[in-house]
Parts: sequence; structure tokens; C-alpha cells
Amino acid sequence: MKVVLLGEIKGKGGEGDVVDVAQGYAENYLFPKKLAVAATKGNLKQLEERRNNIAKREAVRISDANALKDAVDGKTVTIDAKVGDEGVLFGSVTSGMIADAIKAQLDVEIDRKRVELGKPIKMAGVHPVVISLYRDIRAAVNVAVGVTPEEPEAEAEVAEEAAEAVETEAAAE
Repeated sequence: MKVVLLGEIKGKGGEGDVVDVAQGYAENYLFPKKLAVAATKGNLKQLEERRNNIAKREAVRISDANALKDAVDGKTVTIDAKVGDEGVLFGSVTSGMIADAIKAQLDVEIDRKRVELGKPIKMAGVHPVVISLYRDIRAAVNVAVGVTPEEPEAEAEVAEEAAEAVETEAAAE
């Protein structure tokens, strides 16, 4: 079934695009949410009249996305996290945490759904993360996951006790 998209739909197209979709998808999802209309002669004629306005909005969106890309591309944001043995985190760093860190450190608003993380970060270190800004415009950000020791003295005591335990085990053998 051919439909005219009224907004950006990931994987299908942008505003004003005429695409072919399954009839059930159109009738049960796109039409009720007002994301598309049927590609009838009348709707196609209205689309041709609106093409100029759609092109202007598209140009604004692309320029905004490029400005965001210039603001964040190649930058590094730091996220403090508790780290256990061998650099493994207690918990994980999610796309929401990355979006919040970008907002706090770079003063750029990014939707967490635009952060293409794949799976949460569970190791300390610097991790490259891709942010999908608009259609094919992407920015790369480095996320440095660091250590925030709650009580350095307590950690030192635990390390000393562990070293003593290893020595006593070695002596016992």
C-alpha cells in the first residue's frame, strides 16, 4: 500500500516521501498516529503544493544536525562510575547516562534514543560512541568511564587485607 509520510519514520523515510508499506502497518500504526496518509490523487496533489515548504524544513533540519555534529564530533565526555577488580564496572553506562553527560559537559541537548550504543558499557576506559543526529548525519563521541572511589582509605585497607591473605595462603602451602 502506498502512503505519503507526514513525518520522519526511521527505516522508511522522511516527510513528504511516498513509500510502499504493508496494509496492516499503515492502517493500524501510521494512520491512527497521523504519521502518514494514503497516497490518493488528492493527497498527492496536496503533496506537490507542499513540496517547497517541506524542502525548507528539511534544509533547516539538516543545518541544525550539522551544527550539532560540529559541537559534539570528536569530543570526549567523562562519566564517573564505581569500578571493581580488573576494570569491570558495578552496573553499566547506558545511553541515557551518555546523553546526560553530553548535556552537562558540552551543553548540547541529545535525545538518548539517538545514542547508538548497541549494548551498555561495562568496562572502564575510553569507548567510542556514535550519535545519529538526523538521517545519515552521525557524530562520534568518546566516552571516558572513570573511577569515583567513595572512600579511598577503605579501599586501601581492603587492598592491604587482600595482600596479607595472599601472603598467608602462600606461607601455608
